[in-house]
Amino acid sequence: MSNRVEDQHTPESTADTCASAPVAVPPGHFGPVTQTHVVRFAGAGGDFNPLHHDPAFARQAGFDAPIAMGQFTAALMSGWLTDWCGVENLHSFSVQFKAPVSLGDTINFTAVHTGSPAAPAGSAGNRAELDLTASVGGNAVVVGKAVVTAPAPADTGAGHDGGADRTLMWSPPAQRTEGSRMRRFQRWVAEHRGVQTTDYRSLHEWSVTDLEGFWGAVWEYFEVLASVQPQLGRPGAVLADESMPGADWFPGTRLNYAQNLLRHAADRPDEVAIIGEHETLAATTLTWGELEDQVAALAAQLRRLDVQPGDRVAAVLPHIPQTVVALLATASVGAIWSVVNTDFGVQGVADRFAQIEPKVLFTVDGYEFGGKVRDMTASIGDLRQVLPTVDHVIVADQFPAGSCGPLPDDVLRFSEIVTGTAEPDYEQVDFSHPLWVLYSSGTTGKPKGIVHSHGGVLVEVLKANGLHYDLGPDHRAYFAVSTTWVVWNMIVDTMIVGTSIITYDGSPTHDGPARHFELIARHQATFFGTGAAVLTMIEKSGVAPNTRYDLSALTALMVTGSPLPDSTWDWIYRAVGQDLRVGSDSGGTDVATAFIGSNPLDPAYRGELMGACLGVAAESWDPEGNRVFNQVGEFVVTAPMPSMPIKFWNDPDGTRYHSSYFEDFPGVWRHGDWVTELDGGQFIIHGRSDSTINRGGIRMGSADITQAVDRVDGVATSMVIGAELTGGDYYMPLFVVPTAGQALDQAMKDAITTAIRTEVSPRYVPDEIIEAPAVPKTRTGKLMEVPIKKLFQGAGPETLNRGTAEDPTVLDWYAEQAEAFRQGR
Repeated sequence: MSNRVEDQHTPESTADTCASAPVAVPPGHFGPVTQTHVVRFAGAGGDFNPLHHDPAFARQAGFDAPIAMGQFTAALMSGWLTDWCGVENLHSFSVQFKAPVSLGDTINFTAVHTGSPAAPAGSAGNRAELDLTASVGGNAVVVGKAVVTAPAPADTGAGHDGGADRTLMWSPPAQRTEGSRMRRFQRWVAEHRGVQTTDYRSLHEWSVTDLEGFWGAVWEYFEVLASVQPQLGRPGAVLADESMPGADWFPGTRLNYAQNLLRHAADRPDEVAIIGEHETLAATTLTWGELEDQVAALAAQLRRLDVQPGDRVAAVLPHIPQTVVALLATASVGAIWSVVNTDFGVQGVADRFAQIEPKVLFTVDGYEFGGKVRDMTASIGDLRQVLPTVDHVIVADQFPAGSCGPLPDDVLRFSEIVTGTAEPDYEQVDFSHPLWVLYSSGTTGKPKGIVHSHGGVLVEVLKANGLHYDLGPDHRAYFAVSTTWVVWNMIVDTMIVGTSIITYDGSPTHDGPARHFELIARHQATFFGTGAAVLTMIEKSGVAPNTRYDLSALTALMVTGSPLPDSTWDWIYRAVGQDLRVGSDSGGTDVATAFIGSNPLDPAYRGELMGACLGVAAESWDPEGNRVFNQVGEFVVTAPMPSMPIKFWNDPDGTRYHSSYFEDFPGVWRHGDWVTELDGGQFIIHGRSDSTINRGGIRMGSADITQAVDRVDGVATSMVIGAELTGGDYYMPLFVVPTAGQALDQAMKDAITTAIRTEVSPRYVPDEIIEAPAVPKTRTGKLMEVPIKKLFQGAGPETLNRGTAEDPTVLDWYAEQAEAFRQGR
């Protein structure tokens, strides 16, 4: 679907066409008009006309409001029309100004077919003449004429309700829908709560208008284990205080996250729970019974080390089974877990763990990556030095003796601990007791510690995995993740409904670019979770996994981390499988889950997220706090969720927590993403609002631009920033990383410019296109657009958090570029 926001018009449903019907152009509207819109559109001769930036200059130049508004309205009309037919299909366009437009007006656009088409209306190649009208309150303000080539109507499929250019990728078969766990939940709610819902939208509406009823139903339906149960049905038993921040969920209940996850050991002790894969080391397996035994033995050891409820246990571990055991053992004793991946340097570890003052540290003797054994033994002393509160170190010893360096004499070996025997003992804690500490990206300072609760995570992941992802004991999940990323927590969470998992600590390109799909095929995984960038990398390698591997067991993909490019949507259904539910989900470390994503009842459309998740009151707002549809707005959540953070670490009065989410709209969570909410409840993600491109006063998500660029032949990846400079100037460079063996020559620059002009808007053609060695990313794969933008705005290189970067040397290159730019101004 088109993500253009140059004109911010609202397309409505396109009328059905037939062979003899006139060409149908979807009507649209823009508004309300603000002074900023007018001044910045006045004198529309170029993005850098001073009229765009200086109101005083505009007045001196003699631009009175009616003329400026007429040009402004004509520009909007042209953009609305080319959004429908494409810039290349607009052959002529002329307008007449009929009446002035005033600030606060909403402008409506309509088109009527007037000529005799040379081909059946609606077919590709149909040349048509149109009468155009822009009106305010029923009165024409601008009229015009245009000759266009009509686009072919989109095959939108059943249930189309969001615009003429949607592309249906997949619809769930009726048998699959009716047999889904979400449909069973609907039937259960109807029987036990008297709540009748017919489809996903009605189920979601109930879930956010009756928070107590919905979350109480989740608790009862999934039979949460708790030593103190809530008195469901009593007012306040589920949600005693709806304030944000400060919501009080399930007050008085006592439970344990690990106990609820390991309950499956009781009735399935001999079934596989975890498969541990590596590059060359032999795979290992843990049954549910073995997993429970190892967790019990390790938890007993932690208690012998005097780890108490509320103490912190930190880990520098890769994605291996031992990491899962360590998390569950920590949770079992009521201690607080925190983990980063082994690719972090000592300073990066210190930035996160020093603030939480851990008592015990887990690490590993080594791990395989890129065909080499990465020896971690030498780092143990350095880690102890920067983490002085650590009393004990436990090493996951997964290599034979001699493969890695010697271990210090006082460290404890994981392999020896878990061979002991102990009875499972799950500390019963308050619903709001801290479970783990995750971290913000750290791109604008030291990472903030984000604390989630046992109960909040538990009920959220029961809903997410048991309903949205449709998982259960008959499923196996594989996620391409590092332990630093919240998605690692999410793969552990899939086990809450009895799903087995595959871990892997090696390179994603070991033995070829499709390593992840080889593991999926080998172990017949049914559910694959990954970042969009991973799939795009495999796509660009030219590999078609379904021609190499048996992927017949795979039924669903959960893709997150960044918007999924249109070409990758197409590639998945062409090169992975046609009968797949692809969920492009959006959530965050902040809530340890998805806000908006997929469900088993709705079809998948390219470029769209199916809708807000159950229990998530997600909306798109304009800057004044009004809900908006079919145009770009701020993503907000208007009601509390159980998995929202209970606090930030070392934030006793909640100031940092409040300023991170609730400063702009008091009592409403502002997440920092630009989204479009469609009439049918679907969402389109445009990227982070703090990295928004704001050319001439019109906002555009950076991802909308880079997706168009990345489709150009020879482009591996790209990044665009928009830097507001002193004196009202604006600088918008595009950094392009060519594919191996390619160079950014003039032909590639021309192709990039054409792609942006035709697929996005001429407004967003960059000031410069610069070849770059790489794009800067955090260790969790997030683009570091904001820190680079600040460099170009004048910040020094010392403001960069190098410990957060995937490759700090890339930051040095951008710092040099920014310095050269500043010197040249």
